[in-house]
Amino acid sequence: MRKNILTILLIANSLLPAFICRAQEILSPPPAKLLTRFPFKQYSGGVMVIQARVGNVPDTLNFVLDTGSGGISLDSSTCAEFKILSKASDTTITGIGGIRKVPFVFDETLHLTGLDVPHLNFHVNNYEVLTSVYGEKVDGIIGYSFFSKYIVSINFDSSIIEVYSPGKINYPKGGSTLHPVFTALPIQWVNIKDRKKMGYNFYFDTGAGLCFLMSEQFAQDSSVLLSRRKPVLTQAQGMGGKLQMRLTVVKEVKLGPYRFHQVPTYLYDDAYNVTSFPFTGGLIGNDLLRRFNMIINYPKREIHLLPNSHFKEGFDYAYTGLGIYYEEGKIVVGDVIEGSPGAKARFLPGDEVFSVGNNFSHNINIYKNILQTANEEIRVIVKRKEELIILHLYPLSIR
Repeated sequence: MRKNILTILLIANSLLPAFICRAQEILSPPPAKLLTRFPFKQYSGGVMVIQARVGNVPDTLNFVLDTGSGGISLDSSTCAEFKILSKASDTTITGIGGIRKVPFVFDETLHLTGLDVPHLNFHVNNYEVLTSVYGEKVDGIIGYSFFSKYIVSINFDSSIIEVYSPGKINYPKGGSTLHPVFTALPIQWVNIKDRKKMGYNFYFDTGAGLCFLMSEQFAQDSSVLLSRRKPVLTQAQGMGGKLQMRLTVVKEVKLGPYRFHQVPTYLYDDAYNVTSFPFTGGLIGNDLLRRFNMIINYPKREIHLLPNSHFKEGFDYAYTGLGIYYEEGKIVVGDVIEGSPGAKARFLPGDEVFSVGNNFSHNINIYKNILQTANEEIRVIVKRKEELIILHLYPLSIR
């Protein structure tokens, strides 16, 4: 018996140098190489839009850059306009408007400035609502199919995106590196404090034009919200259509080492379980994430955040109860929540908005920004049945 034990020990000792040598042979990845850089613009809520071409289509198209998308997509009207052929499929997508089958445009190339991304399969969806919300055509959404291939640096100070090949990259000093769970979508642990403190998984979603969202199911199950909270009804839009949500605030949201106080929070009755509760409780949106310059590194499963010049900007607490949309060249009121400031100011669905405050720009994003001023009277001129009417709106604060 003693001999057998000794033999085993000798074999084990004889293998140690081999393991040590193999460890010494591990090669470092090559440095990440800058492939291209290009500008982006922001719509309301911090949503990022870039321009790119698809296949042989000569025109540039507008794409939302969205870590909350599990693929890449094109708008159905864009496909019809440019005769981009799609094929039916049994694949389904889930959005706030429900679950539906989608056709695909297979094996096509995305042409970014200075970079071609070949062999992509675009699913086709209807983004008419997004176009009406932002006042500019939304031709598609760029998500996992793009992010998974590269390191993407987003600078909200300069409005420039840089794309790098996978490899070793030095993150800027003064920031913090997150290590989300990466499926098709990054999922980040977030600490919340309101009625109580707790931590939970939330999607890291640059395509959501809001600060923070919790599913009603998570909020109820966790009992995280203070009982005195009185959320207000509001209109929200997303992939698949419009629906009502509730809007409130959360005392503190902590992302990595960064704390944000009195964060506007949407409560979403998630009938189709888009937020994958109980695994995740909701999402962090780009109205909060735009306060960082970020490097999204899917190949290494990391996201680096560096506070930027927007870090200390105040949040939007204004509540109007109005849904305003861009339709057929006009900015119109689509929804008026009963009992809201908009209803009290006598807005009606179908009113055409001519001016907000002293601004006659006919720019829906500028109008929405002006309406984010709480507790101040705002004069709005609308056209109703060929008559110009002056309405006085007094947005309330949700705090």
